[in-house]
Amino acid sequence: MPNSMTLEDTLTQLVDQGMVEQDKARMISSLVSAKDRKNLHALEIIANRHWTNKSRPEQTLTLDVLTDWLAEQSGVPRFHFDPLKMDVASCTSIMSYAYASRFNILTVKVTNSEVTIAVTDPYKTEWLEEIRRIVNQPIKLVLANPQELKSYLLEFYSISKAMDNAGLNRADSGSNIQNLEQLIELGKTGTVDADDQHIVSIVDWLMQYAFTQRASDIHIEPRRNQGNVRFRIDGVMHQVYEIPANITAAVTSRIKIMGRLDVAEKRKPQDGRIKTLTPEGQEVEMRLSSMPTAFGEKLVLRIFDPEVLVRDFSELGFEKKESKAWDQMIRQPYGIILVTGPTGSGKTTTLYTSLKYLAVPEVNVCTIEDPIELVEPSFNQMQVQHNIDVDFASGVKTLLRQDPDIIMIGEIRDRETAEMAVQAALTGHLVLSTLHTNDAPSAVARLLEIGIPSYLISATLLGVVAQRLVRTLCPHCKQEKELDLAQWQSLITPWNTAPPASVYRAEGCLECRQTGFLGRKGIYEMMLLSDDLKQHITDDFDLLRFRKLAIKQGMRPLNLAGAQKVARGITTIQEVLKVAPPRYDG
Repeated sequence: MPNSMTLEDTLTQLVDQGMVEQDKARMISSLVSAKDRKNLHALEIIANRHWTNKSRPEQTLTLDVLTDWLAEQSGVPRFHFDPLKMDVASCTSIMSYAYASRFNILTVKVTNSEVTIAVTDPYKTEWLEEIRRIVNQPIKLVLANPQELKSYLLEFYSISKAMDNAGLNRADSGSNIQNLEQLIELGKTGTVDADDQHIVSIVDWLMQYAFTQRASDIHIEPRRNQGNVRFRIDGVMHQVYEIPANITAAVTSRIKIMGRLDVAEKRKPQDGRIKTLTPEGQEVEMRLSSMPTAFGEKLVLRIFDPEVLVRDFSELGFEKKESKAWDQMIRQPYGIILVTGPTGSGKTTTLYTSLKYLAVPEVNVCTIEDPIELVEPSFNQMQVQHNIDVDFASGVKTLLRQDPDIIMIGEIRDRETAEMAVQAALTGHLVLSTLHTNDAPSAVARLLEIGIPSYLISATLLGVVAQRLVRTLCPHCKQEKELDLAQWQSLITPWNTAPPASVYRAEGCLECRQTGFLGRKGIYEMMLLSDDLKQHITDDFDLLRFRKLAIKQGMRPLNLAGAQKVARGITTIQEVLKVAPPRYDG
């Protein structure tokens, strides 16, 4: 076994195995500069040539392909980085950055029984005995992509250094004034400045990390002895990092400064927004919310996808028939259209996409929101400000004086707002808004409950769309499987829908971080108010009867909409049942 892997050794093996032509190997060996030999891994030099595998012409010798090849040659298991599953603090505590970068190695997992270290040269192991003595544990070697290891090596040690310099080893973890169990140690203030460069670096890293991991929300949660950082990705929360309590307070203050919140005010909830750039240079907006808790201020940053306004309805999850019905609804000259569903079900995305679609130069689109989710130049957006008595109802009253064609109301929460929406619709405006109900027919019951007369609902309501988001199967790894008929029946009960021949299951690969799911799409329950349905909106409204009639007239319940996505191989039965359990009153 060689002591290390040179470019010539690697090329010789590739030529011997019929993967690279002898002439190409000889040429590259003579042309590579001393600088590249010093700074680049042998596999990187070869991968940069974009050669085709001579023995498999359909395959290009990329860095990943070459790394897989080297793992097979050396017998060292291949390792793929998943930063969400790595504890940065423990991974950087085993050895210094200088030592790790000298040998191109990185600790990737530390347990009570074993330390796993990623390498790029499986034959260069002179460091192994020294590290084994330090950790006094068995060491497992894994082989990583050289470029990825170099990138994560710099990233992990940079954030670790920023944590150290920001006060990681300070004894005081109870410096936050809001901690109800605060223990004050005399002579130890532990204060960390929010404008400290290391705190700035930590916050920047967290945000960029969230963008690259496709997170929709960043949660910074103070606990008794530390702060937890969690990301929501495809609707599921992931633990990302644990920050010492005093640094958590400084990180919170830094983010509040960025969101133009009152840093000194820690007793009241606050809302703000931050606009920044993704690593690819795209503008991205984040909505910031702070909330006082037992151990300090909890922050949530909702990240708005910069691509959301350029999507069409099919990308959101609308089927062809649904897209046509929705288009027909939003093109009406006046009336009320409601989008319903719980928080995080994609209502805002549906409304913004629709408004963007409608906002042509000949039309005046105005919105009243709490808060403004996305700033869009083609709308005239106004924000609710309770401190100066600008609420939804008074905002709509103002908008009606602004010669609007289309009005979007962020949410109908009370009778006054609902009455203003009805008045706007009666005076010739198209009104779009959201409501919190479990399904589309329940929106009518909710309006009646708020206090809107039944005849006004019949006169103004055009339709209601209830929606949910389901995780979609990763197209790179999903596997076909035989349909479990009992599961299918549990999804479509009480409606008898023909089962598909087969469905797909979540498998897991690098693209989806071994979860089997990549992204989310909407499922929709679309109810258009026909004349027959309007006749059943009366003072003695019967919701069960109304729902049955709506289904009879073509409304497809949420679980059946989900079943169609299952039949098309877009998601799984379990994912649909999580968000849209079947109703047994149909």
